[in-house]
Amino acid sequence: LHVALSAALAGSLAAGCQVRPLYGTMNTPGGQAVPADLAAIDIDPISDRYADEDAARVLYNELTFKFERGTDRVEKLYRLKILMDLASSEVGVEQLSDVPAAYTMTMNTTFVLSDIATKKTLMTGKSFATASYDFSNQRFANLRAKRDAEERAAKAVAQDIQARIAGYFATRS
Repeated sequence: LHVALSAALAGSLAAGCQVRPLYGTMNTPGGQAVPADLAAIDIDPISDRYADEDAARVLYNELTFKFERGTDRVEKLYRLKILMDLASSEVGVEQLSDVPAAYTMTMNTTFVLSDIATKKTLMTGKSFATASYDFSNQRFANLRAKRDAEERAAKAVAQDIQARIAGYFATRS
């Protein structure tokens, strides 16, 4: 009796759940598929005033790729503005030489998604990522390691922003 009652209760609870693919062809409550909404986002150039130009470019390119996903050109309905800050800090020091052995690169972003037609803010958010890199006595290796850390942080931030905006489009009514 308890098994039958538990199964009936679990079935009734599961009947109220809606599981649907985030990037599938199923429409959202607002009537459009999430990929179409993502492709309709126009990304403002990311200011590199407080950050590295290469990191800003990587973040912009990653977001463009994640939003458009190879779709045809669509009319841009939304605007995404991003402010980015990039900082590096020492996390390890060589013993007896007082020279940094490792650094941590931190990318902080604040983003605003707005409707182009109404200029209404749809969502705001913050995202950050860190990536570490080793420091050596070779100058080129240090530059490359720093750039790789910037790229890893930018890709992680782009993934987070894209997932959060996709979640917004999937749940809006």
